[in-house]
Amino acid sequence: MARLRWNDPFWNGKRKPFIIGVISSSFLVIMLFFIVTSYLYGSIWRDTYRTSHLNILAVDYDGGVIGQSLSAGYSALKGERFPTLHFRSAEEFGTVEDIRNAVCRGDYWAAIFAQDGASDRLSAALGGGNAAAEYNSSNTLTYVYNEAHYPTVQLGYILSNMQTLIGAAQTIYGSLNGTGAAQSLNTNDQNAVLALLNPISASSINIKPTPQGTKVLYNTVTLILPIIQQFFFLMALNGISNSFNIYGYLSSIQVGLIRMVVAITYTFLASLSLVGYIWAFKENWDVSGGQFMLTWMAMWLYMHVNFVVLDAATAFVPLAYLTFFVLPWAIANITSTLFPFELNPGFYKLGYALPGYQIVSILFQIWSGGCNNQLSRSLPVLFAWEIVGLFAAVWGVARRNRAARAEVLKGAEEQQQPRSSSTGSNEIQEKPKDIQDKPDPNFDDRRHDVERRHTGPPGLPMPLQGIYTQVQD
Repeated sequence: MARLRWNDPFWNGKRKPFIIGVISSSFLVIMLFFIVTSYLYGSIWRDTYRTSHLNILAVDYDGGVIGQSLSAGYSALKGERFPTLHFRSAEEFGTVEDIRNAVCRGDYWAAIFAQDGASDRLSAALGGGNAAAEYNSSNTLTYVYNEAHYPTVQLGYILSNMQTLIGAAQTIYGSLNGTGAAQSLNTNDQNAVLALLNPISASSINIKPTPQGTKVLYNTVTLILPIIQQFFFLMALNGISNSFNIYGYLSSIQVGLIRMVVAITYTFLASLSLVGYIWAFKENWDVSGGQFMLTWMAMWLYMHVNFVVLDAATAFVPLAYLTFFVLPWAIANITSTLFPFELNPGFYKLGYALPGYQIVSILFQIWSGGCNNQLSRSLPVLFAWEIVGLFAAVWGVARRNRAARAEVLKGAEEQQQPRSSSTGSNEIQEKPKDIQDKPDPNFDDRRHDVERRHTGPPGLPMPLQGIYTQVQD
């Protein structure tokens, strides 16, 4: 085939639409990605300056110098880059179990407490003897956290700051009691000297250990892939339906029932596959079969919600511009799951209304054994999306089917008109019925021509197809 130059007659009438289409499509796609990426990046912009929005419970069971060191250490570190400690009395939280339950309920992100009698044990250890030999500096301060609840946040914002606080408390202890401790020190006892050198460290209570490396994917990639998966399958399903003339030849009820069965079956199997690869790479994560089933059911609901929402979108949004719905939908959902809203600008709390945030809340609850129970909020939001999406998808199916049926009847009428000119009036009255009973076998070709007319040349990207059509019109 000979090369065509720009001044070749082939380009007559095509130069301007082609250039406008390419430039406009490029601009729209660039702006789309700029907007959604800015939204995503903006959610964690200057997030360290919102660390103070993370609330931590603090209780002083000791009542001595170690408890004072904890309080003074927080005063030295207090600021917008450090979590906020809320000191409560030992009467309000009488036992360690009360503290654990407060963290488990989600009232606080973590907790730290000075153990009962910690200062007395340290004072006795400085005198030497059995008290010094048995002294364990980790029995002074203890912090409680739930690693299964936003694992990356626990590691980067909770645990690291707890270690910083404990180090500050140890330093301040030397300032508050260093002189007195040195005076009472039994220098002949090595264990007593060690107690003075390392008076304070910490132990921890992890409500749900989550040691596997894949935990960083649970509230990120794991939740955006189902959206993409549903979109790809819907594109395949719509293409198959068009190829087999499902629309226009079956009633809307029949088409709706077919798509409902396909949607339920597909999302059931797809959610099983997703949970399967989570469990396949869980390493030594201690989760049960019951948690597997609950995760499966939760992901099934999440996938079906996305299926009906995207199904409705494919019915009402022109194919050329469908990307401009799917990509923002996916990015908005994943943005709501990356970090807790405490670390996001206030604007991002609109994510409460998205299924992505609600499903990740349910998953954290399942994996941590019932902690952070948000079902009273999460399930109504998810089922609201399910109901609205289902109604919109049903309406979309009926709309598609009516349009396709109209094309079928139009094709039958066009085929009948040439025949009617050479036949009698009786045949004119009878033929349309026959044609409607036996649709035109060449209708597919004409319908594909109509579809191509609405989407532009098949080789162009989706946004460019729409722009090409507008220019041609």
